[in-house]
Amino acid sequence: MNKEWPLYEVFIRSKNGLEHRHVGSLHAADDQMALENARDVYTRRQEGVSIWVVESSQITASNPENQGELFEPAADKVYRHPTFYNLPDEVDHM
Repeated sequence: MNKEWPLYEVFIRSKNGLEHRHVGSLHAADDQMALENARDVYTRRQEGVSIWVVESSQITASNPENQGELFEPAADKVYRHPTFYNLPDEVDHM
């Protein structure tokens, strides 16, 4: 049997970050192996606090060539822009 293992995308949240960032890809037989391999490969210096792995085949992505038709409808909703609201000085992370 010559079946290749599926490709996984790896996302790590660093100790200093608030979000997960894509750090690379790897092949694994299953989700648990992907998680363990991601830990071994991408967090050697113990810089991560959380790891996400997802099979590449499960990701649906937009095509950059179609950005106009996907993102232009949001341009006419001014209330979504942060400059529309007045925030108190105490709010730091907006």
